[in-house]
Amino acid sequence: QRYHSAQVETLAGAAVDMVTAITMTYPAEAIGVVRAARVAGVPVAVSFTVETDGRLPSGHSLREAVEQVDAATDSYCAYFMVNCAHPTHFTHVLLGSGEESDDAGWLQRVRGLRANASKCSHAELDECTELDAGDPDELAADYRRLRERLPWLTVLGGCCGTDHRHLERIAACVCSPSPPHS
Repeated sequence: QRYHSAQVETLAGAAVDMVTAITMTYPAEAIGVVRAARVAGVPVAVSFTVETDGRLPSGHSLREAVEQVDAATDSYCAYFMVNCAHPTHFTHVLLGSGEESDDAGWLQRVRGLRANASKCSHAELDECTELDAGDPDELAADYRRLRERLPWLTVLGGCCGTDHRHLERIAACVCSPSPPHS
């Protein structure tokens, strides 16, 4: 909390609407950010990243991370997100398989996505010498499938490897009644 307080207090003093902590890799750091935001009186959103198995780099499940942050902060966080991972890394977690789908109250706390364009792991991306832009149409279709099942996902964007092409396709696919044809 102390580590993040100076940044959060500076932003709160500048009258921001909200602070966001992105690419959180373990619950304890997210808890510190949320506590700092609460003390500063500013709303906060937290975005976790996951590895190709759908778990945080710390080994926590997304559910564990959300529930730990909420328990430690009296659910002060406005909402949670997933970022810096391709939908193939986390769709099974969000759409329910195994322990993640039991008592899905935690799932409704996840309101946003900022996915990578690439299906590569973080380690593979670190080794890339060229940007992997993935497939904008495929990424948009992934977002659409997630929004169809989880309509409360209302904060959408892109992360590593995405550009205007990805975001245009995501917006067209998510906002249209039927998938657009290229």
